[in-house]
Amino acid sequence: MSIAGSGPLAPPPPGFPMPRPSARSEPFWSGCREGRLVLPLCSGCGARALRAFAVCPQCTATALAWEESAGRGTLYSWTVVWRPPHPGFVVPYAPAVVSLDEGWWFLSSVVGCASGDLREGLALQVEFHPASDELTLPYFRPVG
Repeated sequence: MSIAGSGPLAPPPPGFPMPRPSARSEPFWSGCREGRLVLPLCSGCGARALRAFAVCPQCTATALAWEESAGRGTLYSWTVVWRPPHPGFVVPYAPAVVSLDEGWWFLSSVVGCASGDLREGLALQVEFHPASDELTLPYFRPVG
């Protein structure tokens, strides 16, 4: 574990636990590599999902579609982590729930501001940072 201090929140350096992409989630990861936030929705009823699904929890359809988000939203909920679950994380970091303008709820982390600047309703914009040669992750930075 390393401590970043009171400076701006930042993405972790290489060495933190990585997500494991699946064939079902590949459109999301491809979009991230291209600097685009591409999110799942049901082709049957249009329900927006937190993750790629095999069966829609709203209508039980099995057809999944992908839609590009503008990546703008507001901070809904967050916490500031000072005791990380893995030594690869740099503290503090701020996992957050972002309410995207298109209606999705998105789990990510806020970067680019001090932890004390976080507040409900803070306007955010997605930005992408490489986590490895294969993976790029979305983070959210305050607008303005």
